[in-house]
Amino acid sequence: MNQRFIASSALASVLALGLLPAAAQAQAAEKEKCYGVAKAGQNDCANLSGTHSCAGQSKVDGGADEWKYVAKGTCVSMGGKTAEQAKGMMKKS
Repeated sequence: MNQRFIASSALASVLALGLLPAAAQAQAAEKEKCYGVAKAGQNDCANLSGTHSCAGQSKVDGGADEWKYVAKGTCVSMGGKTAEQAKGMMKKS
């Protein structure tokens, strides 16, 4: 193969990989954590109470300490709460 082609392909690959983290950050900026809306086994990560530390480990639908990423601005309309609201609810219990 042509050395110039190999070099330009390698450069294009490196540049493309550099853009992936920026795309992930842009997606994250368009989402927010919404507590109390995750279905059993569909949470996105660790819960507030610390009973588990991984996605997909919630045991009940709508657990107050379980969260899921949703489109920014839609959490309240779905009946969810922010992290602060969820923490406040847990202290009252």
